[in-house]
Amino acid sequence: MRKKLSKPFTLESAAGRHITVHHFSADNAQKVVIMAPAMAVPQSYYHDFCQWLAQQGYHVLSFDYYAIGASHGEQLRQVDSTITDWARYDAQAVLNYALSHFSVPVVWFAHSIGGQLFGMLERHDEVERMVTVATGTGYWRDTKPSLKYKSWVLWHGIVPWLLPLVGYFPGVRLGIVGNVPRSAMAQWRKWCLHPDYLVGAENLYQRYAEVSTPIISLAFSDDELLTQRNITAMHDFYANAPQRRHFVTPAQLEVDAIRHFSLFRPRAQELWEKLLAPQLTATLPTKD
Repeated sequence: MRKKLSKPFTLESAAGRHITVHHFSADNAQKVVIMAPAMAVPQSYYHDFCQWLAQQGYHVLSFDYYAIGASHGEQLRQVDSTITDWARYDAQAVLNYALSHFSVPVVWFAHSIGGQLFGMLERHDEVERMVTVATGTGYWRDTKPSLKYKSWVLWHGIVPWLLPLVGYFPGVRLGIVGNVPRSAMAQWRKWCLHPDYLVGAENLYQRYAEVSTPIISLAFSDDELLTQRNITAMHDFYANAPQRRHFVTPAQLEVDAIRHFSLFRPRAQELWEKLLAPQLTATLPTKD
């Protein structure tokens, strides 16, 4: 099948704030899929998957949050952007674009933090479904045992002195997450230290409970970052959304590993066919 080429364009998400979006087009598309990326992960990481989805008959929009990937237009130490800004400006702009430019159902396909931010969006009731992949809270005490000490050191020892010293979080040099704007990293620290993560830290309980978009969740037993407790807690905040939750083991898919990031690598195409694509057409969950 012929490889689908994307068409990049710039979207103004707020006054003076621009992000880069890629449109992977399909003939007679049945839906438009918004690929919402993980924390500090550039949209280019998902492009093989997006191209493959377009070949299956979906319009796909991928994007970078402001100051990440192709949306990085100035020195990071000069950028002032929180994660909340990524949601209310950048993610919102992409959702608004999809809803206004396409006449087919819109799917929010979220990796990790992409599913955490959905409750902050306006017009979420116009989204046909959200599919979350490896989405859970970042509360440090609920992470895998091997990460708890590292998380404590990161949030109490590294981030507080490094942000004012460098002006941003140099995650690439440290091998931790990626490069993140100062305000975004400071906010993420606040979230990860709160037992109810972003919903508690920002007092968004009611807002997340108002989401009624059906959710299909995919989580993995060998995720190196998340426990089932992280995953359950995050989805429980979407208290009024009909949900179907899948907790998948590598053995069920007859593979050696799935983990937090591997599912979107080109070598995982067999799993795109077996696990990811079916969630776009699966019968929607209903509220009991």
